[in-house]
Amino acid sequence: MFRNARWQEVGAEGTKMIEAKAVVQNEAGIHCRPSAILVKEGCAYSGEILVTAESGSCTLTSALQCIMLGLEKGAEVTIQVTGPDEEAFCKKLVDLFEYHFDFPPQ
Repeated sequence: MFRNARWQEVGAEGTKMIEAKAVVQNEAGIHCRPSAILVKEGCAYSGEILVTAESGSCTLTSALQCIMLGLEKGAEVTIQVTGPDEEAFCKKLVDLFEYHFDFPPQ
């Protein structure tokens, strides 16, 4: 298991959910381009995703929903993933939220 992660059993079938926290590191926050990258990953995943911040929550199925969270540098998000290989996928999302995006690359 990775930093800031915990397992929790959910549902009658004994399915598992992993929850982890991430802190946005990008200088410009999570704006259009990072949101598009996060949503691309979210839409490719067959399980369920919920990202919660102080300002609300989204399922990473819409870039607009992600942008509407207004995540600036230093904002903390809680990521919950339920589905196949949830630990690896949750780690991938944590890494993306904590990534220093550079648009355009310099």
